Amino acid sequence: WSSSCPAPSSTPDNAMAVYTDVPAEALEAFLARYETGALVSAKGIAEGVENSNFLVHAGDDTFILTLYEKRVDPADLPFFLGLMEHLATHDISCPLPVKRGDGTVLGELAGRPAAMVTFLEGVWMRRPSATHCAGVGTGMARMHLAGADFPGKRRNALSVDGWRPLFEQAADRADGVQHGLRAAIAEELGFLEKHWPHDLPAGVIHADLFPDNVFFLGDRLSGLIDFYFACTDTLAYDVAICLNAWCFEPDHSYNVTKGQSLLGAYINTRPLSEAELAALPLLARGAALRFLLTRLVDWLNVPAGALVQPKNPLEYFRKLRFHQKAESVRDYGLAERVRA
Repeated sequence: WSSSCPAPSSTPDNAMAVYTDVPAEALEAFLARYETGALVSAKGIAEGVENSNFLVHAGDDTFILTLYEKRVDPADLPFFLGLMEHLATHDISCPLPVKRGDGTVLGELAGRPAAMVTFLEGVWMRRPSATHCAGVGTGMARMHLAGADFPGKRRNALSVDGWRPLFEQAADRADGVQHGLRAAIAEELGFLEKHWPHDLPAGVIHADLFPDNVFFLGDRLSGLIDFYFACTDTLAYDVAICLNAWCFEPDHSYNVTKGQSLLGAYINTRPLSEAELAALPLLARGAALRFLLTRLVDWLNVPAGALVQPKNPLEYFRKLRFHQKAESVRDYGLAERVRA
């Protein structure tokens, strides 16, 4: 048993997200509520920055145990876990919450809410290809369709209404990160608050479908993970988040081929309306600003002795500049003929 052993090769080099130590005796008592068999081994996983995660071998199976830390509202956990169960039973490859003997999926361990989910095979792509972008486009569209009849609702606290409070947390020190950053964000925020669309098709979105939350086996998508930002919002906004996360190169240039692959694959599964297509550049601007702001707040508030290095917010400032110049979906690689 170890709560801090080295992570697998697919793990980010700068993350060590085990915040809560779990004694072996406590874990054994926790597992006794399940029908998994006896604990064989467990180790901490250096993945994610929100919760404590452990790879648990029990009986003949492997599971992921998550302890939900203070940034996660326990009231949201039934939504997250219910959504994963709904999607998994609708042929979406995602972790399935493991039920305890009494039929519930949420317990408590080491003073934290805790749950176990099934283990998915696969690795995340550090350098995704256009083929991988097509895979995530199809997978996201299938997830949106499968979530259409999910009864749960959760407001997106990190949508347009939540950006100004984030900006106010960082405004006074923003220019210390880059000269003129405060004024640039203020201008963009005012624009988006005025023009943000509120009448596009909505449903359950993942809201954090970055490459490290999508597993592949070779070129085949094998699973979607980490649904702890999932919420009810504009479906095309999820697409915009993925354009930001998947279709830019390390030098922050936009890769039109990857964009074409992602959007084309999505549309082949769930067609986008003319209104959604017209709004895509604006939604992409909003997605860039959202991650710029959350990264900026984290960058300016690194706790002493932190084990997780915050991500550079300026990556998303450069992406925002691209989106500000985009005039239509053609700038993202989507030909007019695909729109028919």
